[in-house]
Amino acid sequence: GQYDPYVDSGRLLLVAPNFVKTERALDLDVIDFRRWVNLHELTHAVQFEAAPWLADYIASAIRTLTFALSDTSESGQRLAATIRAFAEVVRGKEDATGLLRAVLDEESAEQFDRITAVMSLLEGHADVVMDEVGPARIPSVRRIRASFEARRKSSSPADLLVRRLLGMEAKRAQYRNGAAFVRTVIGSAGHAGLNAVWAGPDNL
Repeated sequence: GQYDPYVDSGRLLLVAPNFVKTERALDLDVIDFRRWVNLHELTHAVQFEAAPWLADYIASAIRTLTFALSDTSESGQRLAATIRAFAEVVRGKEDATGLLRAVLDEESAEQFDRITAVMSLLEGHADVVMDEVGPARIPSVRRIRASFEARRKSSSPADLLVRRLLGMEAKRAQYRNGAAFVRTVIGSAGHAGLNAVWAGPDNL
């Protein structure tokens, strides 16, 4: 699933074959699983509705980073750094973010960190919402989450390497770290404390 905030009124995109494949592979309840994924994506819709500035903020940050990446003035040094970073990925000491960071200067790396932080907040918040919806709405919610976590832990070394190269491990870290952050804030400041983040970019 993917929520696209960059069209009028937003748009929810779903890849049906991926739903079917995952449901069968993990032996999940079809209705519960589809409801669970949609809940995550629709949480993103609520986030962008609550924070009308958010879509422009993310787009602007990505444009700035893309412009920095298109600078070819130090292409030789970047290539050497990328090769070193690739070796670290293969050794399991880095993931795809390490490859990207290898070609960024200090200012661009800070911008990349800001983008990562915002995406971690959004994905982590949506994950917390997914899991806090109780069995009354999604009866097998705990089994779904347990199945996903078990699958992540049982990956082969080759699968892990591919996921690191494609950035999938870094994306999973966004979910994990973002959820931990959201739960900590809610635990200390409540939902009202967390919701302050949607008031404006300065609160990020």
